Amino acid sequence: MSPDVATPALLASEADALSPARPSRTQAEAAVRTLIAWAGDDPAREGVADTPARVVKAYEEFFAGYRIDPEALLARTFEEVEGYDEMVLLRDIRFESHCEHHMVSIIGVAHVAYLPTDRVVGISKLARVVEAYAKRLQIQEKLNAQIADTLDRVLRPRGVAVVVESEHHCMTTRGIRKSGTTMVTSRMLGEFKTDRELRREFMDAIGLRR
Repeated sequence: MSPDVATPALLASEADALSPARPSRTQAEAAVRTLIAWAGDDPAREGVADTPARVVKAYEEFFAGYRIDPEALLARTFEEVEGYDEMVLLRDIRFESHCEHHMVSIIGVAHVAYLPTDRVVGISKLARVVEAYAKRLQIQEKLNAQIADTLDRVLRPRGVAVVVESEHHCMTTRGIRKSGTTMVTSRMLGEFKTDRELRREFMDAIGLRR
């Protein structure tokens, strides 16, 4: 987890205090050893002896979003916008998430736009909100809705638009194994939902009107 993303996060001790049922690191590493043995390997073998510790450390990065408050990321806004009230768009925000059904990777990009009223937020905060929700066990539809609803609830803009495009490795590396497929979801709120021309402008800007 990078320091930049971790700034608004709870300290590990605070997170543990809020989750009394959270297993200890020792318990988590023991669970990984069980999975190694279940897969058919020897957890004591030199090549995998340190794997449990590595996996637990990796999980801290993969699921860092549980220790971040997305709404707190949007707390600081700027009112000196010289009356700017057109669309603000940050596109191609790359993210890595994990499917909550198989705990396999979801790799994709999010496009986030909003229509400001009298204030704007730093653009890096838009990417951090995407990151905060992506770094949790997810399904894409929920991820899409969480990003859009948080922006709408905190910023109170005239409209929010979020489109997510991603490849689900639970579908490409197992099961039906259909590589090269992309899932696209969207959530339009406010004027993006009611104004067809505005929605078309957004879709054009992110290159989805093929």
